[in-house]
Amino acid sequence: MSRTPVFALTPGEPAGIGPDLCLLLACDAQPAALVAIASRTLLADRATQLGLQIELLDVPPGQWPSQPAAAGSLYVWDTPLAEPVVAGQLDVANAGYVLQTLTRAAEGCMTGDFAGMITAPVHKGVINQAGIAFSGHTEFLADLTQTPQVVMMLATEGLRVALVTTHLPLKDIAAAITEERLIRVTRILAHDLRSKFGIAQPRILVCGLNPHAGEGGHLGREEIEIIEPTLARLREEGIDLIGPLPADTLFTPKHLEHCDAVLAMYHDQGLPVLKYKGFGAAVNITLGLPIIRTSVDHGTALDLAGSGNVDSGSLKVALHTAYAMAASQQPAH
Repeated sequence: MSRTPVFALTPGEPAGIGPDLCLLLACDAQPAALVAIASRTLLADRATQLGLQIELLDVPPGQWPSQPAAAGSLYVWDTPLAEPVVAGQLDVANAGYVLQTLTRAAEGCMTGDFAGMITAPVHKGVINQAGIAFSGHTEFLADLTQTPQVVMMLATEGLRVALVTTHLPLKDIAAAITEERLIRVTRILAHDLRSKFGIAQPRILVCGLNPHAGEGGHLGREEIEIIEPTLARLREEGIDLIGPLPADTLFTPKHLEHCDAVLAMYHDQGLPVLKYKGFGAAVNITLGLPIIRTSVDHGTALDLAGSGNVDSGSLKVALHTAYAMAASQQPAH
């Protein structure tokens, strides 16, 4: 009999709404065993602040649960804070704690202890203020797993958007759209749509970089010189690609109806559309990793931490997406 899959949950920035979301999640029974990698003290204090009766079940490393926790309880791998937390107030002293929770989760996934990891939001600014170079979960996990190229994809009902570039200043994006990068990102996207989502022959719509996809070279030549030749090469490998298409018309029902994902050239080209369509019910997925990682689609919301006025919808979508991805991989194992 195979062991029940166990998933890791990281609450992110301790002063934000991540701990609140984890506790709200524990109010309901989960279909899989879920271990929060967090400070037990933090979760207990926040539960008291929120007026929630949540039983925190200590789980030592290696003694993973054999079944999901009952409603009203949460498995916890205690990870101590550096300093006590006040909801809504950032403290650079706890930046290392945040990264330790992520490291424990990712390393557990790599050893096979966890079937996947689900992450609540971190605060990039306070981690950098602590003197730690940090540009986001995606890049941190790529470094930790020694993955040379990863792809950031957000998904909501009826739409998946992957990115060729992620957290770059707008002035640097055109230079970053190279044949090599476009090939690597597209291959990863196509591969993971097949292997982690069970889509036998994914169809991908590709955005142009410039307005009107360059207008035949009058509004930029990146489409002519880089994007179009690269897509042609990838089609020869059997990848089903449509484009490059103008982004302002690609995101319409006519085009989206028959595609499995959109490949956008940069962060604010594709994600505003997706978040408009499904904010609060979307999931952030890191493709290309040797592990499954999903996350919420929102930030730390410091002003709402400890208020009881938060929506756990995105975390629930992230959880169920991770569960589904892990299930789709089981036959391959």
